Amino acid sequence: MNDGNGSTQTSSFSLNGPTIIALLYLASFVLGVTGIIGLVLAYIWKGEARAPWESSHYRFHIRTFWIAFAGSVIGFTLLIIGIGFLIMLAIGIWVIVRSVVALLKAQKQEAIADPATWTI
Repeated sequence: MNDGNGSTQTSSFSLNGPTIIALLYLASFVLGVTGIIGLVLAYIWKGEARAPWESSHYRFHIRTFWIAFAGSVIGFTLLIIGIGFLIMLAIGIWVIVRSVVALLKAQKQEAIADPATWTI
């Protein structure tokens, strides 16, 4: 695509490690087990980060999984008194938003500003 200044811009999808993990997390809402596969890959690839921005993504993805896992256990336990469904719904939305944010940043090859945060 030409931007009018003579330079050519390409819009391509980069299938890097953090992108794969984000896609696996999103697919886990349909397939279930892919979230665990994403976690294992994040742990494996964490030590093999090819670019400086990738290591922040791996830490972000690992924390996303474990926080969501803990929240899901709490939500499942609280299903007995009726508020567990709301907690599990909130955790699901939180994981989707974090995964999409990580996916967009991975496509731009930008580091996660604070991978240790619980927020987005």
